[in-house]
Amino acid sequence: MTKRSPFRYFKTSPEIIRLAVMLYVRFPLSLRNVEDLLHERGIDVSHETIRFWWLRFGPMFASEIKKRRSQGLKSSRWRWHLDEVFVKIGGSQHYLWRAVDHEGEVLESYVTKKRDKRAALKFLRKAMRKHGQPEVIVTDKLRSYGAALREIGGADRQETGRWVNNRAENSHLPFRRRERAMLRFRRMRSLQKFASFHASESNHFNQERHLYSRDNFKLKRTAALTEWRILCAD
Repeated sequence: MTKRSPFRYFKTSPEIIRLAVMLYVRFPLSLRNVEDLLHERGIDVSHETIRFWWLRFGPMFASEIKKRRSQGLKSSRWRWHLDEVFVKIGGSQHYLWRAVDHEGEVLESYVTKKRDKRAALKFLRKAMRKHGQPEVIVTDKLRSYGAALREIGGADRQETGRWVNNRAENSHLPFRRRERAMLRFRRMRSLQKFASFHASESNHFNQERHLYSRDNFKLKRTAALTEWRILCAD
């Protein structure tokens, strides 16, 4: 049975939809900024249309990116870095828990209202259920991590210390830029949805350019962009 295209009911071409979603998520742009950039290219769409495309196709693109990246990648179970991002939603403090592997790949994002043992335990179980158990877990000195790891039998794998968790701290920067451009979030659900897709997109386009020569970096960047352009094309 032939799989039907998810773009079949849209008059706009899939290439334009992919471009609009990529611009909105990859760069710290607002919906109206993306509308203006597309207008300069002769594409007349409103910012509300771009919002609809992001809500409709964002999770779909994220799912396909994860499926493609899971094929042939080496294990991320050697070393994890865990940290929380403080996010205000409607004036209330929330916490975005994030797990990053030793290469900077964002493994999991999870939003909670509290920063206690229960929240840490739920986050760890969710991450380990999807990615397995790592050999080393690097955290800050938040007691919730130690309590949660003791309950699941991983206290001997925890590592804390000054500067050892810089990998996680640096991985927060792209999300912080997007948060400012979006003027923060209004609901936990929208934050969770965006964080999940943003993590997949960041992993896809993160080429670690400081590790490669200019020529190799351009080849890897072109390959990532080519792969993006064929998402959901099958």
